[in-house]
Amino acid sequence: MTDDAVPSTGANRFSGPNDLHLHSNHSDGTESPAEVVRQAHAHGIRTLALTDHDRSTGWDEASKAAASLGVTFLPGMELSAKYEWRSVHVLGYLFAPDDEALRAETDRIRNDRIGRAERIVRNIGRDYDLVWDDVVAQTAGDATVGRPHIADALIARGIVRDRGEAFDGILHPREGYYEPHYAPDPLSAVNLITRAGGVAVIAHPVTTGRDRMMPIAFIERLIDAGLGGFEIDHRENTEQGKKILRDVALKHDLIVTGSSDYHGAGKPNLPGENTTSDAMVARIIDRATGTDPRYA
Repeated sequence: MTDDAVPSTGANRFSGPNDLHLHSNHSDGTESPAEVVRQAHAHGIRTLALTDHDRSTGWDEASKAAASLGVTFLPGMELSAKYEWRSVHVLGYLFAPDDEALRAETDRIRNDRIGRAERIVRNIGRDYDLVWDDVVAQTAGDATVGRPHIADALIARGIVRDRGEAFDGILHPREGYYEPHYAPDPLSAVNLITRAGGVAVIAHPVTTGRDRMMPIAFIERLIDAGLGGFEIDHRENTEQGKKILRDVALKHDLIVTGSSDYHGAGKPNLPGENTTSDAMVARIIDRATGTDPRYA
């Protein structure tokens, strides 16, 4: 990271509020990277991160849109991981996008997602009028096909009303159509991000209570490996879980973020419904060495 990229006045460099978790149609959002930036700006966001799943292809478009609107842009990604049976998402900020190890892993994740999506569609097609072409039609450009796109195809077919109904019904594992997919363990994910010069933050880590969160002993292993912090203020996190992780963050002096997890029309989440303090944004930037933020 260049000296010019580090804010000389710390948190005062930002005009806030800051939303560090938004998705475009390069993964499972419904809007282009530029439109995501415009929507965030319209909701008062002045520093944002585009964090598409397992890819960084939307950075350039988002960065240009942010510059045109006077918004500071933090390049990011949401890296898929898995701990035992739990899905774990690791937000990575300001990593080097050309890091060979990280790129190889994201390629593997995305390639496996395509095969997995095809298997799910074949399963659903046994009972519903759904074929692979229906799903491809709901995918923008070279975005990796995933379950949200299958949900959109089910909506287009009139089988369900919205993504929520799709995920609560046909796409829920209990319905029998679910297929597993490859993802690295969280320790590998944190190592990949930090070795690429990025800052790793666990996304929405306590969505359904203590029984589903990673054990504290394992979380402390992640901290020892370089985990930067937790996304605590998120609409899906439980109050009990937030308290537990705030105590862990305080004990280890970790970064604490809050974000919307905006997906356009794909979720009800709105930009700015949860935000990250200027001081925490500054800590992310000060810690990262992989790539520069793009200041307004």
